[in-house]
Amino acid sequence: MSVPIVRTEPLGGSALSQSARTGQLPQWYRPLPRGVEEWREYTGDIARTVAPTWFKDLEGAIAPSGAAAARLSRVVKGQGLVVTTGQQPGLFGGPLMTLVKAITARALADELEASLGVPVAPLFWAATDDADFNEAAAVSVALDGGARELRLDPRAPAGMPMARIPIDRDIDHHVALFREACGSAAHVAYLEETLAAYRDGATIGDSYVAVLRRVLEPLEMAVLDVSHGSVARAAAPLMRRAANNGEALAGVSRRRSDEISAAGFTPQVDDVPGLSLVFLNRDGLKRRLPLQDAAAVRELPGDQFLSATVLLRPVLERFLLPTAAYVGGPGEIAYFAQVSAVSDALSVPTPLIVPRWSTTIVEPRVQRTLGRYQVSVEGFADPHGVETRVARERLSPDITSALAGLRSNVESGVSLFGAASDGLLASEVIEGLRRSLDHRVARVERRMLAAVKRRETEVMRELATARGSLYPHGTRQERKLAFIPFLARYGPELIEQMKAAASAHAQSLVSGPPSIVSPPAATAARV
Repeated sequence: MSVPIVRTEPLGGSALSQSARTGQLPQWYRPLPRGVEEWREYTGDIARTVAPTWFKDLEGAIAPSGAAAARLSRVVKGQGLVVTTGQQPGLFGGPLMTLVKAITARALADELEASLGVPVAPLFWAATDDADFNEAAAVSVALDGGARELRLDPRAPAGMPMARIPIDRDIDHHVALFREACGSAAHVAYLEETLAAYRDGATIGDSYVAVLRRVLEPLEMAVLDVSHGSVARAAAPLMRRAANNGEALAGVSRRRSDEISAAGFTPQVDDVPGLSLVFLNRDGLKRRLPLQDAAAVRELPGDQFLSATVLLRPVLERFLLPTAAYVGGPGEIAYFAQVSAVSDALSVPTPLIVPRWSTTIVEPRVQRTLGRYQVSVEGFADPHGVETRVARERLSPDITSALAGLRSNVESGVSLFGAASDGLLASEVIEGLRRSLDHRVARVERRMLAAVKRRETEVMRELATARGSLYPHGTRQERKLAFIPFLARYGPELIEQMKAAASAHAQSLVSGPPSIVSPPAATAARV
């Protein structure tokens, strides 16, 4: 076993997200077309719903090159479509799901282009305007002995976008561990170019975009930097409309949240009374505008602009781009139940969201561990189950027999005592005695297993290493582990494996059974 296994796995997510993907919520989601003919009907006029100058307007933000530029050029010249996905910045390029989303978008673009006979390009929306430093400043890596989180020290004021937050010398503290996570790095260029991007003096947002372009442009996927000034200029008409009609948007958003709650689900995005769906960006910071202030927005000075909150962002993207579909994860699918109310109210075509492909990459060393201890990948989802089972198997037969004897003696002894008490003690007292003695035996067994774990240090370290690769910090691999170490170790061959698996997923979206069906109800107030 010298190559990784790329497993396709269920996407998971909340009850709202899963119900949406099985077509149970037709009132809140744009339908997923059924088969090629419905896709052709749905996509037929998408290119005409955006400005014909959309690429020229956004070219500075996209700045495509190489294979990505060539594919996007075909779309522009042929009035074609894009399949989009996106993610906020993450340290050293972010977690594996960033790459997974991108590869899914590429696979879906390929499938639509082949099926519809029109040019379709994948496009990554790099949300460098995001101001969540805690999310952007961390990523985990798999090391010998377990997963390790790498995190930059907080230093930016609240509301500062990642595009403006500089990286300083504390990045150096994490470089050694990041190198270690890449191992022998047969494809070292991925590592070196990532470290060159995340350097002292660059911003978190710029570094993120640089890494994505290095990885994705050879895959014919361009990257749109949301913080580029051209995006704010192109977005200005919709942003002003959303600001000036903030009360109406707040109303439809609140009613949609109430509908979701009444149906027994939890809205993904909380309603915040009194605040609009737009941010004002000024003096390098962004703040969410109160409804009263948003209503008064007219022309802004050149150093100020409006940007979108999470529920407005997909609507803005659909306003700016000829987007056939947005590839999203379970959380994004959940909040699109609220997005459709906003798009309907703003008279923007409701964006179509499709589920991304989901995977766990099982590396050769981990494959050997799974085989040696006869455990499945899913076995490591239990926080301590594998280690406890292996430790129990390493107990001596005498200890195992003695523990079984103790439990048997407790059971028989308490039963005899209860019978002998002849009703002098209540049955609850006898049962309490049984539970107390069982608890003491179980406590002794836990201490014995802990002692075995301490003795079997190499075994436990091997299991911890596998756990750190498959379920780092108790979470699915794709949500935590950096993707660059995977590429540094396995290179384009791994990408081809991932593309093949994602292609099967894309084929099911175009030709297979629908994941999201029936059109959304057009009940929101128009503004």
